[in-house]
Amino acid sequence: MYIEGRRDELSDQTLPSHVYRLEAFTQWCAEEEIENLNDLSGRDLYAYRVWRREGNGEGREQVATITLRGQLATLRAFLRFCADINAVPEDLFSKVPLPTVSASEGVSDSTLEPERAVEILDYLQRYHYASRKHVTLLLLWHTGARAGGIRAIDLRDCDLGVGSPGLQFVHRPETDTPLKKGEKGERWNTISGHVAGVLQDYIDGPRKDVTDGHGRDPLLTTGHGRPTVSTIRDTMYGVTRPCWRGEDCPHDRDPKDCEATTYTSASKCPSSRSPHDVRSGRVTAYRREDVPRRVVGDRLDASDDILDRHYDRRNAREKANQRRDYLPDL
Repeated sequence: MYIEGRRDELSDQTLPSHVYRLEAFTQWCAEEEIENLNDLSGRDLYAYRVWRREGNGEGREQVATITLRGQLATLRAFLRFCADINAVPEDLFSKVPLPTVSASEGVSDSTLEPERAVEILDYLQRYHYASRKHVTLLLLWHTGARAGGIRAIDLRDCDLGVGSPGLQFVHRPETDTPLKKGEKGERWNTISGHVAGVLQDYIDGPRKDVTDGHGRDPLLTTGHGRPTVSTIRDTMYGVTRPCWRGEDCPHDRDPKDCEATTYTSASKCPSSRSPHDVRSGRVTAYRREDVPRRVVGDRLDASDDILDRHYDRRNAREKANQRRDYLPDL
């Protein structure tokens, strides 16, 4: 009932995360044999906070403070909804204890260093040319787009001809490919002739000639149609593991015993990186090259504040040295 009640408020991308977060709460209730939400006390809700923080529950792991806060905020929203329909006391939601998150904790410092991105792309270019793996990282790196953005691209959105090739990002929520910022996120991104050539070779070769559930022709395809964001994320986790490229493990793990060697567990490798990490690495590379912030923001569909807080991984010394070039008295 809660999910249905909020379907018109939350995006299609946000709803599944609410379901996932509340599944943990239902697991805890089952373990504690709590069958009526009216039996919950502030002490119970604090116990749940500790239980979730420590990674208890089937298929769960320990979570960072910022993640825990998000999960408890969803529980608060759920209990507030329950109060609105007279299912629990009005003030029960306020007893869910939210952890305090500092500004630094609210920002991930994980990134795909530009040098590593180039190395991985070189490997893919040589050994997996124009494969879906190759094209996925190529799109993420050269456009700086979000996973949902490259997932949304159709063949009709690609202009791969000579001259000024480019890709169009279009908000199409009615057919399951929304952009994070809706119509405000719509834009054209130019791409290089090299990238356009790889995309054309992918389309002419390995790409599965299938449509999605709405009869559209996605650029990226699997045997089942348009890939999910999870599929794109798993692809990135897989190709960013050093061992996948035949490199020695920087974490002194034995590949025979390491759980991260399988595709489904690739995210457990400390060196694996997500699409978000690729995006932050792209921003860092642009800023190191002195690309104006406004240009970077327009290309990646991100505000100056978001770029600075969440994506730019230049250290303080790098930033100072680059400012020096603009100061005549230094």
